[in-house]
Amino acid sequence: MQDALAFIEKHALFTRTGPQGIRQVNVRGLVAAAFTHRDSRAGDPDLHTHVAVANKVQTLDGRWLSIDGRVLFKANVAASETYNTALEQHLRETLGVRFAERPGTDPAKRPIREIVGVDPRLNQRWSTRRAHIETRRGELAIQFQNDHGRPPTPVEALHLAQQATLETRDAKHEPRSLAEQRATWLSEAAAVLGSSEAVASMVRTALAPPAETATIADSRWVAQTADHILAVMEASRSTWQMWHVRAEAQRQVRTIDVPAGTCRGTRWTCWSMRCSIAGLLPWPHRHDDIEEPEVLRRVDGSSVYTVAGAALYTSQRILDAEQRLLTTAGRRGGASVEQMAVDLALLEMAANGTALDAGQASLVRQMCTSGASFAARDRPRRRRQDHRHARPRPGLDPRRRPGARPRPSAAAAAVLGEQTGIRADTLAKLTWSLAARRPAGLGGSGRPVDLGDHRRSRHGRHPLPRHRRPVRHRSRCECPPGR
Repeated sequence: MQDALAFIEKHALFTRTGPQGIRQVNVRGLVAAAFTHRDSRAGDPDLHTHVAVANKVQTLDGRWLSIDGRVLFKANVAASETYNTALEQHLRETLGVRFAERPGTDPAKRPIREIVGVDPRLNQRWSTRRAHIETRRGELAIQFQNDHGRPPTPVEALHLAQQATLETRDAKHEPRSLAEQRATWLSEAAAVLGSSEAVASMVRTALAPPAETATIADSRWVAQTADHILAVMEASRSTWQMWHVRAEAQRQVRTIDVPAGTCRGTRWTCWSMRCSIAGLLPWPHRHDDIEEPEVLRRVDGSSVYTVAGAALYTSQRILDAEQRLLTTAGRRGGASVEQMAVDLALLEMAANGTALDAGQASLVRQMCTSGASFAARDRPRRRRQDHRHARPRPGLDPRRRPGARPRPSAAAAAVLGEQTGIRADTLAKLTWSLAARRPAGLGGSGRPVDLGDHRRSRHGRHPLPRHRRPVRHRSRCECPPGR
C-alpha cells in the first residue's frame, strides 16, 4: 500500500491555483487513512485495504487546497498496477511464494496471476460473493434480452454488472477475531481438500515452490519488453498517455524478480521502458520555445500551465496506417448499393419503429452508394456524460440531435453492426490490423510520436471553446457491403 501511495504522491497529486484554477502546482503529500479488512461481506478470506483520502492537500507555500482530481483519475489504473506489483514483490521476499498466470485465461482480457501451489478448488469455494454477482448478472442479462429483443452491448453489460454488484451486496456481518476466522477457513479448506493434512501439504508446497530460471532485467530485456508494450498500446488504442505505458510496464515488471524495498528495480525498469517507448529524453517534453520563470514551473521542470501526464502519444506505424487510409479514401469503384434499395431499407426501418433523422439517413445513403473503397466519418467531441445517469441507447437512436453520430467506441460499433448487418470497427482496430498484416520493411519504425497537447495560448488557456476544439484520432471506419 505504501508503494502505491508513494506513486500517487510523486506522480498524480496536484492542486490548482490562480483564476479558474489555471495553474497546476505541486503539493507536499496526501492525507489518508487506511483500513485493512481480512474477509469479504460473504465471510470468505479476502485480505484488502480501504484507503480514504482527504480532499485537501498543502501547497509548497503552505496553503490548503483541494486535490486536482483530473490527474488522480487518469492515474487510477497505473496506481492499481503499482500496488499489485509491489504486493507480489513483498510476498515473494517475505514468504517465498511465487506467482504465475492462471491457465485458461481469456486472451482478450488481462492475465490473472495467482500463487503457485494453491488448489484452484479453494478459489472457487471462497468466491461466494463473485458467484452471487454472476448469478444475478445473468438474470439481468436475460431480462434485458426479453425487454429489448437483443443482448446487451459491452457498455450495457458493464452497467448490468454494477447493478448486480449492488443488488447482491449483503449487510456487514458481525466482526470476528483473527483466530475465529482462521479456524473457520481451516475447516472449510479441509472440507474441500479432504483433510487437514492435505491443507498443510498444500501450504508447504506453496511456501516452497519449485525453482525457476530468473529473468534478468538487463538492457536486452528492457528493449524486448518495450517493443511488447508498444504492440499492446497499438492494439488497444490509436493514442495513449504515459499512464497507459506505466500500467502496462508494471504488468511486465511483475514477471521478473526485482527487489521490493523501495521498488528501485521497478522504478528503474519502468523508467527505462518509458524512455524507450515514448522517446521522452529529455523529460519533460516541451512543445514550444517559451521559457517560464522558475516560479511558474513544477518540481520536474514542467510548466504549471500544463496538465501533468496529459500529452498524447502514438506510433509511426499508426500514422503510416492512417496515411494509407487517407490515400485510399479517394478511390472509387468499390461495392455499392442502388439508391432505391437504400430508400426501401430506410422505409422498412421506419415501419419497424427505427426512424433516422435527416442527417443519419443522408449518412447511410452516402456510405452505401458512394462506391468508395471504405467510408469514414468523424463527429465533434461531446461533453463526457455522468455514467451514473446515462441510459444505454442504441447506436442509431432517433432521439439524437440532427446530424449526430454514434459514439466512436467498440460498444457503439457492435450495435451499429448488429442493426445494419455490416462490419463496423473502430479506427484504432483497423489501423492496427493493417499494420499487423504489413510485411516488415515497408516503412514505419514503430517509434511513438508525441502528438502533444492542444495548442494553447500564452496563458495556458485553449484559444477555442471546448466544444470547438479539434479532435484527433476519434474517427471510426465502417466498411460498405461487400468489403
